[in-house]
Amino acid sequence: MATDKQPAKMWSGRFRAAADPQFEAWQRSIGFDWRLLDHEVAASKAHASALHKAGILTAEETDFLRKALDAIAAAHASDVGKEQVRTHPAAEDIHHFVELSLVERVGSLGLKLHTGRSRNEQIATDLRLYVRSQIENVVESLASWAEALIEKAHSAGESVMPSYTHLQRAEPVLVAHWLLAYVEMILRDATRLRDCSTRLNYCPLGSGAVAGATLALDRTIAARELDFTAPTANSMDATSDRDFILEYLQALTFVGLHLSRFAEEITLFATAEFGFVVLPEAFSTGSSAMPQKKNPDLTELIRAKVGRINGAAQAVTLQLKGLPLAYNKDMQETQEPAFSVDFVPQMLALVARFTAALNFNFGRMREASESGYLNAMAAATYLVHKGVPFRTAHEKVGHAVRFAIEKGMELGDLTLDELRQFDDEFSEDFYAAVTLQATLDCHDVIGGTAPKRVLHALDDALARVQSLTPEAVHAGA
Repeated sequence: MATDKQPAKMWSGRFRAAADPQFEAWQRSIGFDWRLLDHEVAASKAHASALHKAGILTAEETDFLRKALDAIAAAHASDVGKEQVRTHPAAEDIHHFVELSLVERVGSLGLKLHTGRSRNEQIATDLRLYVRSQIENVVESLASWAEALIEKAHSAGESVMPSYTHLQRAEPVLVAHWLLAYVEMILRDATRLRDCSTRLNYCPLGSGAVAGATLALDRTIAARELDFTAPTANSMDATSDRDFILEYLQALTFVGLHLSRFAEEITLFATAEFGFVVLPEAFSTGSSAMPQKKNPDLTELIRAKVGRINGAAQAVTLQLKGLPLAYNKDMQETQEPAFSVDFVPQMLALVARFTAALNFNFGRMREASESGYLNAMAAATYLVHKGVPFRTAHEKVGHAVRFAIEKGMELGDLTLDELRQFDDEFSEDFYAAVTLQATLDCHDVIGGTAPKRVLHALDDALARVQSLTPEAVHAGA
């Protein structure tokens, strides 16, 4: 005899024995997948629309269910409401919670919604929606940090600093040029994330448990409603695919790496030994023992966060390795790593405000740029323009540098007679060719640090960063 009574479990009909209480509690996922409530509601509404088109639900039933689903999401939007979902005593997972809540509101009609679908396709859909929304949050936060870097670069004007290779002074560059290097990293990060979003943007609804829905559902209905590009092409792949989670975490690893590199440089540059940066007090802490200390806790914590992000990516890699098709319970373990990196947008927001608050000691930076033979490359280029082969010029200037070191002088301080002992091509115009300004100007190529090139790069970078905003993306669609 048929009954409309809600079963204790979504799968209990085949079982006689009760689940071991410890196992039952251990295998539940509601303690972390509660975060998917809004996505589960959206996907359930889309499924209701497809059921209506298939003749399973009437228009009135569909409207009733959709309104009830919206009410469930609204009732649990607050922190208290989210805690109620997380600690629900009966729900096994977010799908079970929504079904239980729906039955409470609409009775047996709530049981009808699961017609033609499986939790395997539900979680695959919810996770895609979650990752897609998180990617947009991260990209927006990346754009904010990039804008802060560009604004700081503008305000730096033509201020100069040393660049480094092997952490040894190399050549002078504009401070703006250094800051724009991080903007380029950010733009690559945003591209990787957007590429991930494009690849994941296919709708698993209608895939069933493994072989496809048992009803003749129009899968394009749910795909359109949820703003997916199209339905997924293969039901087995759709229900077992978690590539997008791994790709998302790998893309975030790059974000973490670039944040860490920036944090490392700021931490170094804020030391007394460098003295290039003055840490803003609002983002620093003191020492409980040493009264004079101002510690770069923000940059140190940012530097460490990449470990957590990459750890999540490594965990998912090992969880997916060797899984047979199609869905396996192992895949539940991919969720917590995906949720564990939800701090990234907030971290980016903090680093954007931190960047805006940074102060540079431009005098110290310039002083460091004018010593240490940072114009040696320009000196070799000077000889190249005189017709000397570069390898020969490189060796002759190297000899001149060694001579200058022994005399405790810079290249530009050597007399013409002293220079000519290394090559007769040295003339009076050498001194103009190795000034700080000339050393900057000679890098007059696309991507170089010549001031006019950097000015153009600032405008170009700002335009590319502004293209990351949702408004710009929508306009270009």
